Amino acid sequence: MKHEILSRKAYHETMLTIYKLMDKGEPNLSAAELKKLAVMSAATEKYEDEVLGLKPKKKPETILEAIELKMFENKLTQTKLAAEIGIGQSKVSEILSGKRRPDLPFLRGVHKILKIDAEFLLKHA
Repeated sequence: MKHEILSRKAYHETMLTIYKLMDKGEPNLSAAELKKLAVMSAATEKYEDEVLGLKPKKKPETILEAIELKMFENKLTQTKLAAEIGIGQSKVSEILSGKRRPDLPFLRGVHKILKIDAEFLLKHA
């Protein structure tokens, strides 16, 4: 199955279909609908990056930049991130403000929760 978006109208129609599928909830989608959703999402991302210019211009160069980007993408606050990692909010705040260096439990947590590449984390730690 292939889906290509060649116009703003096609983009809009694709987004409407994606929203309808998402409104059903993942557990309620058939295998065919899940595949359709994945293909349409990939086509939408490509259109947004290449045509609409929504792709970030600069890749993160530090751990803090990568974490902030992923937190923004996932709509996570420092408090929610701390809770999901299982560490104190004050520790997260100190790390993100540069007052404290990230330790191994923190790096493991952001790798697991935010899906930040482990090699990137090790290289920049």
